[in-house]
Formats: sequence, structure tokens, C-alpha cells
Amino acid sequence: MTVQNAAAALLIILPLAFNLFFFLLGRHFDYPNILRSPTGEVLSRFKAGGVGLKLLWYGFMLTAILLAPLAVLLGQVLGRDGLAIVPTATVVGVLAAVVQFFGLARWPFLVPILARKYADPAASEATREATVVVFESFHTYLGVAIGECLGYLFTGAWTVLVAIAMLQSSAFPAWLAWPGIAIGLCLMLGSLEFVGRFEERGWKLAGTIIPIAYIAWSLWLVISGVVLLIT
Repeated sequence: MTVQNAAAALLIILPLAFNLFFFLLGRHFDYPNILRSPTGEVLSRFKAGGVGLKLLWYGFMLTAILLAPLAVLLGQVLGRDGLAIVPTATVVGVLAAVVQFFGLARWPFLVPILARKYADPAASEATREATVVVFESFHTYLGVAIGECLGYLFTGAWTVLVAIAMLQSSAFPAWLAWPGIAIGLCLMLGSLEFVGRFEERGWKLAGTIIPIAYIAWSLWLVISGVVLLIT
């Protein structure tokens, strides 16, 4: 398999895998709506989900890792034209994969421990309260700050940089670049959802944009992969 075909395959596989696990988590765990529920309910439902739910979160986490090889392979394809922007795009894409991985890794590895502690019939009220504090702290730090804020920021920046490179690349038509730039900017805007004065309750506009932007991003990646396959 050539580098170009491998990049095209990942462009198609990544968004399909991402949306598959997102759908399954929504069906079995009411994700992401469950995140608006009290922490005790989140932990109880996670515990009730059993091994199957843990594996779904593990799979969802792995979809974030796929972005790293995609960024590298796509960078090699775009780099054939000697574009100066490509190395920066590759680095930013790998960073996007890393921060999203750390943001999601808490679910298959940390949350199961907290869910067991919270559901333990022998646990004291103080233990349950401490468990809630730990969950909410890691949820804010790894979930909101690392996974979402930096994840949206780097993913959006990578998308914009790749789209700009597409404008000058012989591997992609120029028309494909403009939606990518718009989608990337929307993702970057979404990274501000809990920044500054929006820290406590979130910025509704950003919260509305992000789901739409990720659907558009998924479609853009798939189309880019198909175009790369037939080029």
C-alpha cells in the first residue's frame, strides 16, 4: 500500500470509527447528555454499564490516537509539493491526537475505579463525597481543559493548516480546501466554550457549533479520502 492510499484509508476510517463509537456511547450511556447529570448518577450508570461500556470508551479513546498517523501520512502526501506549511500542520495534528487521547483516557482507566468506590455499599458518605470531588476535578482538567479546549483548538488548527496546504497541493482540488478552512475555524471557536467569563456555565454559541462542526469535519475527511483515492 502506498503512502497516499494509506492516508486516504485513514481519512475515511477515522471519522467512521469516531462516529460509530460516539453513536454507541450515546445509545448505551446517553453520552454526551449524561455529562449534564449529577456526578453520582454518572458514576452509577457507568458502573451499571459493565465491561461493555468500558470497552466502548477504550475504542473511542483509540480513535483519537488514529489522528496521529493520519497527520503524519497526510503530511507526507502534501509535502511532495514542498509546501512550507506541512511540517507545522503535521506537528499540530499529532498534538491534537495526544491531547484528545489524554482527555478520553480517564474514562476506560480512571472512571471505573471511581465508579466502584462510589457504588461500594461499605463506602462512607465521606468516601463518596471525596470520589465526587476527584471525578469532577479530573473531568474539568482532563475533559474540559485538555480534551475539549486543547483538543478542539489543535484539531481545528490542523484542519485549517491542512486545508491551506490543499490550496497549493497537486493531490487535492482547491474547492475542497475552503470547507476545511471554515470547519477548522469553527472548531477553534468551539475551544472557547469554557474560557474566561464562560468558565462556569459555558458559552452556548460554542456548545451549539461544536457538534455541527464535528459532523461537517467527519464528512470533509471522508470526502478528502475518497478524492485522494481516485486522484
